[in-house]
Amino acid sequence: MEVILLERIAKLGQMGETVKVRDGFARNYLLPLGKALRANAANKTRFESERSTLEARNLERKSEAQKVAEKLEGKSFIIVRSAGETGQLYGSVAARDIVDVLAAEGFNIGRNQVDLNHPIKSIGLHNVTLHLHSEVEIAVAVNVARSAEEAERQAKGESLTSADAIYGVDEDALKPEDFFNPEADFDGEEE
Repeated sequence: MEVILLERIAKLGQMGETVKVRDGFARNYLLPLGKALRANAANKTRFESERSTLEARNLERKSEAQKVAEKLEGKSFIIVRSAGETGQLYGSVAARDIVDVLAAEGFNIGRNQVDLNHPIKSIGLHNVTLHLHSEVEIAVAVNVARSAEEAERQAKGESLTSADAIYGVDEDALKPEDFFNPEADFDGEEE
């Protein structure tokens, strides 16, 4: 199906372009959300008459997104979750959780604007990309920790999942022969 784009869509085209897309994508996403019109003569004339208002609305949304991006620039958000000794979370941190933390800080971000391909399943610092507008995206740091104190230590660069932090062992001092001695008898004594 050919459609006329009413806004810029990543990996598809710019506003005003006529592009060919799959029927299901057009019927289920582009047309219901008002992102495109079917490419026929009536809609082409309608688009040309409304082009200036669409461009103005798009520019306004872009400027609002840039203001939000400036406020988010360099911010880090802390999410406290239960985790095991190795840093594996007992649950996970999904896009919904990130939206909730952002809302608590006063940012109105939709779940579909959070680019998180896989849920976060371990403690640590994670970069998450937010798509505020089709032309504006920003990465924010999400600090997942077991407590607020632990989050502060992680923010300073301290690793909380290394062997030294967990077991009090210096990883650099460990050698392979400390774990396996081929000349040892099965009872652990050397021959």
